[in-house]
Amino acid sequence: MVAAPTTSVETLSINSIRFLAVDAINKSNSGHPGLPMGTAPMAYALWDKVLRHNPKNPKWFNRDRFVLSAGHGCMLLYALLHLTGYDSVTIDDLKQFRQWGSKTPGHPETFETPGVEVTTGPLGQGISNAVGLAIAEAHLAATFNKPGHNLVDHYTYVIMGDGCHQEGISGEAASLAGHLGLGKLIALYDDNHITIDGDTAVSFTEDVLKRYEAYGWHVQHVADGNHDVEGIRKAIEAAKAVTDKPSMIKITTTIGYGSPNKANTAGVHGAALGAEEAALTRKALDWTYGDFEVPAEAYDHWRQAIERGAAAEAEWNTALEAYRAAFPAEAAEFERRLRGELPQGWDASLPVFSPADKGLATRMHSYNALNAFGPSLPELIGGSADLTHSNLTDIKGEKSFQKGAEANRYLHFGVREHAMAAILNGIAYHGSGLIPYGGTFLVFAGYMIGAMRLSALSELGVIYVLTHDSIGLGEDGPTHQPVETLANLRAIPNLLVIRPGDGNETVGAYQVAVANRKRPTVLALSRQAMVNQPTSTAAAVAKGGYILEDSSGTPELILIGTGTELELATKAAAVLRAEGKNVRVVSMPCVELFEEQDAAYRESVLPAAVRKRLVVEASSSFGWHKYSGFDGDTVSIDRFGASAPGPVCLEKFGFTVDNVVAKAKALG
Repeated sequence: MVAAPTTSVETLSINSIRFLAVDAINKSNSGHPGLPMGTAPMAYALWDKVLRHNPKNPKWFNRDRFVLSAGHGCMLLYALLHLTGYDSVTIDDLKQFRQWGSKTPGHPETFETPGVEVTTGPLGQGISNAVGLAIAEAHLAATFNKPGHNLVDHYTYVIMGDGCHQEGISGEAASLAGHLGLGKLIALYDDNHITIDGDTAVSFTEDVLKRYEAYGWHVQHVADGNHDVEGIRKAIEAAKAVTDKPSMIKITTTIGYGSPNKANTAGVHGAALGAEEAALTRKALDWTYGDFEVPAEAYDHWRQAIERGAAAEAEWNTALEAYRAAFPAEAAEFERRLRGELPQGWDASLPVFSPADKGLATRMHSYNALNAFGPSLPELIGGSADLTHSNLTDIKGEKSFQKGAEANRYLHFGVREHAMAAILNGIAYHGSGLIPYGGTFLVFAGYMIGAMRLSALSELGVIYVLTHDSIGLGEDGPTHQPVETLANLRAIPNLLVIRPGDGNETVGAYQVAVANRKRPTVLALSRQAMVNQPTSTAAAVAKGGYILEDSSGTPELILIGTGTELELATKAAAVLRAEGKNVRVVSMPCVELFEEQDAAYRESVLPAAVRKRLVVEASSSFGWHKYSGFDGDTVSIDRFGASAPGPVCLEKFGFTVDNVVAKAKALG
C-alpha cells in the first residue's frame, strides 16, 4: 500500500537534495545524478528522522556512522552534509564539485571532507568497510560498557546499490557479518534495477533478499521508495529492534526520479542531465527555485540537525562524566585510545636477537613478537583469513571474536581475503584507536589489493601480515609463489612494504607498523628459517636501508639483500672478501622508508661512486634497477616459480652463494 503524500516541508527537503545534485553535476558536466535523485527520500528518512550525528563536530565519538557504499552517487552525501549544517561543505563547495582542490571530489574521501566516514569508490568496498565499523562498535561496547553505562552505543548505516551486491567482496563481508550477528549494522538497498549497461536483468536476476536471509540477515522490503518516507522510517526502526542480526532493507526506487526523459534509464546513471532536461525536471517536480537555491523552509528544517546533534553529544558527555566517576581506570583507558596514544612501554618486552639464538622463519619471529607486545597493546585486533596456523597471527590466550563474545579480539575471517582487508579498513575508519591487523599468504594480496590501495589512499594504519613470501615456500608451486607481488605492492603510494631479514628486523618492522597510524604496512614474512645477523638492529628498520656489514676499505662492490636473501648476501660477501674484494652488505627491508631519508644518509649507505651493485631478492627484479644502477645487476626471478621443495626451487633459480658470487664477479 502506498503511503499518504509527504508534507510540504518533506517534499521541499527531499527535492533540495535532488536539485543540489542536479545543479552541481550540470555545472561540472560530470557525475552521477541518478542515484541522489532516486534515493533522496530514503536519505531524508534516515538523516532527518533516525541518524544521530553532530554537524558541528563530525568526529563526535558516539555518532552513528553513515556509509555511502554506492560512492559514485556522492552528491547525495555532499548535499546531506551541506543541508544539515556541516561547515565542511558550503554552497560554494557544491559549486566546485569534482574540481581541482575542492572538498567535493568525484567519490567520497575521508581525508578531503569532514563528515565523510569512509572513502568509497570501488563498489562493494563501502558495505565491507561498514562491517568493520560494526565490528569496532561491538568490540568496544563489549569491552567498556557497564550495567547502566552504555558509553559505546551507535549504529552503522549504509546506502548501497545493485553494483555493490554484484561485487564479490560484498558477499564475503555480508556472510561474515551474518555469522557474527552484527545487529547494529543496517543497510538500505537502492533497488532501482539500473546499472551502466542498462537494466540489471541483462546480468543480475537473483533474489537479493533471499541471499542475505541465507547469510543470516534480517530482511525487509519497502515497495515505494519514491514516496513512502514513513514506511522507510518504520523499516529502519524495525531493523533496530532486531539486535542479533544485521539488517537489509530493500527499497525500490526510480533512478533519476523526476526526470521526464531520463528517469529509469542508464542515461541518468553517470552523466549530467543537461540544462534542457534539468529545466523539464524542475517543471515536473514543481521546483521553482534557481540553480543551487534552497528554500528557507527546507534549510530551517534540515538545520534542526545542529540542535539535535549538540544535545545528543552533550547527553553523551554527561554519560562519559558519570562513567569516569564510576570506572576511572576504564575511562582513562577508553580516552587514551580515543586520543590515539600508544601505551607507554608497549614494546618494552620485544626480544633482541644474536647469532647465538636459533635461526627462525620471520613468520615465527612475527608470532613471537605479537605474543610479546600483544598483551601490552589491548587496542590490537585482528586475525587471519583461515590461515592462522600458517600465518601464525594468533596471540596466546586471546579468544575468538564471536556473536556473544565481542570483547575478544581475535578475528576469524574465513577464506575471505578481500573482505578481510576492507573490514580492517572499516575498523581503522572507526576512529577509536583500534589497530587492525590481518594475515594471509603474500600471493593473496592479489585478491586484496583493491582494499589495500584504499588503506594507503585513506591513510589507515592497517597492518598486513603476509607470509610465505617467495619461491622458497616450495611445493605449493607457482600458483602460490609471489614472484611479482612485492613489486606490485611497492608501487602503491603511502604503503610501507617491509621484508625483514632476521629476528631483530622483524621486531623493528612491528615497531614501525604500530607507530605508523596514517600508513598501512605490509610485513612480508618467510616460511623458511634464516640466521640472526650479528649487526642487525630493530631500530635500523626505521631507516629503511642500512649498512649491515662494511668493507675494511673503500667498498668496490655493494650487495643489497632483503628477507631470507640477506643471509645469502652475507655469505657471498664473505667469499668475495676472502678473495681480497672490499664488499659492503646493505640490508634494505623497506624501500619506502629508505627513500624518505635525507640525501646525505642515502649517499652514506649507497655512495654514487660505487657503481658495482648487486641486489639479491627472490622476487621480481622490477624496481630494483634504481639501486643496482646501470653498472649493477640483480639476482632475482622474472618468471613464475615451480613446484618442488623450497631449497630445490631456490637452487634451481640461482639463489645460491655460488651464483651470487659469480654474478658479483661478472660486474668486473
